[in-house]
Amino acid sequence: MRSVRARAAAGATVVVAVALIGAGIAVLLVLRANLTDQAGLQAEVAAREVAGQLALDVPYGRLDLPDEEEHPVQVTDEDGRLVAASKDLQAVSGTGTDRVTSNASPAPGSSGSSGGGSDDDGSGDRHGGDDNRDDDAHAPARGEVSTDDPDFTNGTATVDGDTADYRFAAVSATTSTGVTLTVHAGAPLATEQKAVGSVRAAMLIGLPVMLLVVAAVTWLVTRRALRPVEGIRAEMAAITASEDLSRRVPEPGSRDEIARLARTTNETLTALEASVGRQRRFVADASHELRSPIASLRTQLEVGAAHPELLDLRGAVADTVRLQALAADLLLLARLDAGERPGNTPVDLGALVHEEVSQRTGDRIPVVMSVPESGHLEVSGSRGQLARVIGNLLDNAERHAESSVAVSVFRDHGSVVVAVTDDGAGVPESERERVFERFVRLDDARSRDEGGAGLGLPIARDVAHRHGGTLRATRAAEGGARFALRLPGRESSPSGD
Repeated sequence: MRSVRARAAAGATVVVAVALIGAGIAVLLVLRANLTDQAGLQAEVAAREVAGQLALDVPYGRLDLPDEEEHPVQVTDEDGRLVAASKDLQAVSGTGTDRVTSNASPAPGSSGSSGGGSDDDGSGDRHGGDDNRDDDAHAPARGEVSTDDPDFTNGTATVDGDTADYRFAAVSATTSTGVTLTVHAGAPLATEQKAVGSVRAAMLIGLPVMLLVVAAVTWLVTRRALRPVEGIRAEMAAITASEDLSRRVPEPGSRDEIARLARTTNETLTALEASVGRQRRFVADASHELRSPIASLRTQLEVGAAHPELLDLRGAVADTVRLQALAADLLLLARLDAGERPGNTPVDLGALVHEEVSQRTGDRIPVVMSVPESGHLEVSGSRGQLARVIGNLLDNAERHAESSVAVSVFRDHGSVVVAVTDDGAGVPESERERVFERFVRLDDARSRDEGGAGLGLPIARDVAHRHGGTLRATRAAEGGARFALRLPGRESSPSGD
């Protein structure tokens, strides 16, 4: 099943089916147990009635037995021999014996006695009714009925040709002469079987109907809940087909997960649109910047080919160097945009600044350094990339300074700071973030040869961020620009500027 709705409907149906089947089985078991207990109670009552008569020494032939169809009865002695049974009982199972006829003596007490006293007509004592002796002292001894819980069994009985299931209760009784008899009385299980069968049939009919209802409701509810998702999917497919990143997916008015998904999707589209826009501008600006040195170099080579005496080798070399530097900058930006991470090599920024300044012998303005001899100025990262940052900052300062360029390295609250200052016109406060955008130059009046391509400061900030640091532009005390590179020291975590 590839549809979420189908899987949800099927899953809900399976869960409900398992729950209903389990509940149905439990209901049937409880119902059967209760009805069986009721039948057992009825059988026990019938057995105790007969046992009470036996305890009173009522002869077997004169026992008042209950209706055979409702409560078939068997009476057995201590040896398991049948001594009495219901009149129309034809077969029985599940009791003490399967016999239904008896050859026992007619009385449970002494042989040949009626067990019920004298055959006198009851008109009174033959010595006269005035003799008021204690009846309890001269009455015959009586038996007793067991008060223990009866034993219950299930079996069958055939009465008048009809065979049915019964619940039998076995109750013991002791006669006045000490004879122990066991009464097996049954109660029909037809009511229990009928009730359980009716409930089972109702469940077998109702369960499929209920499962169909659950599946249909789950399908409809899921379909309604996932309708916004289909709208999001369709709009994303349209955006992919049209490549129009300005479009947005519909956001439902609810505050559920689907609404949050739509908002996140739109935020992703916004970020993607901005990223694609930056990439397009980058490609356009790079093409524009590359066109100038390539065109200049081509012109000089064509002139040199036609008129060798007019070839400006110095200018051609300068254009080639500029083209090479621009290509190197573009390659570094591409690696940074691809997520290239710096290494974890220890770099001494003080020594690195000394090395970079010592190599700048052709600068028009000498660089003044302020680097402590031993200041624990180590950071972690790429030595080559950090050297590129320092070189770009010094190039920018040389380009804008009037008469002085200074660089200082110091430690500040667990961070190492490299500050490059000049005494030029400085950076207006409104432009201090814009100067870090690619191909942005504030000195538009200058020639491209003097002003550069506008990639030095963006590269420097990208490298700083990838080293866990910051690069900010502020106003120097001399009135020019101050660029502060702050990197976390090797012994501590980064801190704010």
